[in-house]
Amino acid sequence: MDSSLFLYPPSREPGQMNPLVLAYIGDAVFEVFVRQYVISQPNQRPNYLHRQSTRFVSAKAQAKALQRLQPELTDEELDIVRRGRNAKSGSAPKNADVLEYRHSTAFECLIGYLYYKQDYARLRRLAQLVIEPEPAPAGREET
Repeated sequence: MDSSLFLYPPSREPGQMNPLVLAYIGDAVFEVFVRQYVISQPNQRPNYLHRQSTRFVSAKAQAKALQRLQPELTDEELDIVRRGRNAKSGSAPKNADVLEYRHSTAFECLIGYLYYKQDYARLRRLAQLVIEPEPAPAGREET
């Protein structure tokens, strides 16, 4: 039985795909993950859902997410991240600096790669690390 939700697999193996294509699908996959997360929360007002979602899906947030994930990534994943970061998109970012935009693209590339590789457990694990609140620095208590 096919465990894929959608009918159209990519025309190439994930490792052979253009990193910008992986980022394209990764953007959509992560957006759905985030939307599922915010909908699982008690406040269901549309404006609130949108504000909560943008905390995770902006270029700045995704660049930060990638930084947070770096220590967790395998060599294979780091290679995909490098490919995504170095890909030339040909467009300038609107709401982020160039470095944030490149790191955001690298993050989306990783998500797209794991999605097309069908490594859903790993994809879920990394996405959950991104949405979990960061632990408080040692020696500081949360108030």
